[in-house]
Amino acid sequence: MISTTANWIRRREDPMADRLYRLIKRVQVLDMPVLPGLHMTLYRTHRLLTGLGSDLIRRVYWTPMFRARCGGTGRRLHIAGGGMPFVSGPVRIQLGDDCRLSSAMTISGHGRSKATPEFICGENVGIGWQTTVAVGSCIVFEDNVRIGGRAFFAGYPGHPVNAADRAAGLPDTDDQIGDIVLRRDVWIGTGCTVNVGVEIGAGTIVAAGSVVTKSLPAGVLAGGVPARVIRALNPEDRSLG
Repeated sequence: MISTTANWIRRREDPMADRLYRLIKRVQVLDMPVLPGLHMTLYRTHRLLTGLGSDLIRRVYWTPMFRARCGGTGRRLHIAGGGMPFVSGPVRIQLGDDCRLSSAMTISGHGRSKATPEFICGENVGIGWQTTVAVGSCIVFEDNVRIGGRAFFAGYPGHPVNAADRAAGLPDTDDQIGDIVLRRDVWIGTGCTVNVGVEIGAGTIVAAGSVVTKSLPAGVLAGGVPARVIRALNPEDRSLG
C-alpha cells in the first residue's frame, strides 16, 4: 500500500499527486532558521556533555587498556581521540611521563626478530594522527620529540628485495631490519617517512613530506626526497614555529 502510494505521487499523473509531490519537496528542503540564543546554548551544552563523556571513557576505559598492553608507561599519558592506538605483532612498548599519542596511530612489531622488538619513548613525546611505527628491532624517540600526522617509521619493509622471493611469499631478510633513533627535541613534519637505520640528531627539524633515507646531524633543518640538510638552525630560531 505504501509503495503503491509513493509510486503514484512520484508519477504525478493527476493534480492531487502533483500537489503532494511539490509539498514533499518543500518539506525536504525546509531550512530551520538559527535562533542565536537557543542554538548557541544547545551547541555549547552538546560540546560540554560529549567532551565530558569522551574524557571519562578515555580515562577509565581506553587508557588503562592500552597501559596494560605496554611494557611500562609513565605518568599523565594522554591518548587523543576516541579509542586507543592499534598494536600488532610482538612489540614491547615503553613510554615516559607526559606522552601524548593519537588513538589513530599504529604500532607494529616485526614477527621474525630474534629478540622482541622495542618501541621506547622518553618524556613529553607527542605522536600525531595516523602515524605508523613499524618496529624492526628497536625504535627510540627521546625526550620532547614531536611527530606530525601520517608519518611512517619503517623499521622493517615486510618484503624481500628480490622479486622472485617476493612472488614466492618469502619474508624480508635480516639485513633489511634495524633501528631508528630520534634524539631529543627532534620534530618530524606531517607525512614524513623515516627509513630503517636512520638516526636523527638532537633538535633537528624534518620538513613535511620528506623521506629520510640516511642519518641527519643535530641542529639542522632537513627536507626533500631524499631528505638533505637545508641549513643549520640557530638556537633562538623562531621562524619555523
